[in-house]
Amino acid sequence: MISSIRSSLLRRAAFVAIVFGGLAACQKNDASAGQVAGKLNDAAQVAGQKLDQAASYVGQQVDATKSAAQQNLDSASAPTINIDPNALASTAQANLQSAASATNAQLGKAASLTGQSLESAGRKLQEWSAQSSASSTNAAASSSSGESSDAQKQMDK
Repeated sequence: MISSIRSSLLRRAAFVAIVFGGLAACQKNDASAGQVAGKLNDAAQVAGQKLDQAASYVGQQVDATKSAAQQNLDSASAPTINIDPNALASTAQANLQSAASATNAQLGKAASLTGQSLESAGRKLQEWSAQSSASSTNAAASSSSGESSDAQKQMDK
């Protein structure tokens, strides 16, 4: 790319030098060959200076582009990881509070279910106790009446 720009600039400079030479030769006043050569030499020097300026400018642009590309490549290949301890601590604290809240809710449900189960078991024990008492009372009453009737029979004899 640089060589094509330089060759294009050289062609332009050569064209300018030829045009200046032709103009100098076509002048109506009679110029000597030394004057024409001097004018051609001056034109060539001006064209050479312009060519040097253009080559310098192109070189500067190429260097700037290469530098920018290298910086972009360096910044793209270097991973940037920013760890903020305060953000990590805040996130950890929020997670712990959430876990504690969820644990508290589960413990509340477990306590409620345990209380309901104990209440149900207590009622069943009371019912069983009442039934057991009633059975014992009936059995005692039956055996008492059976004994008294036996005692009555014995007395009757």
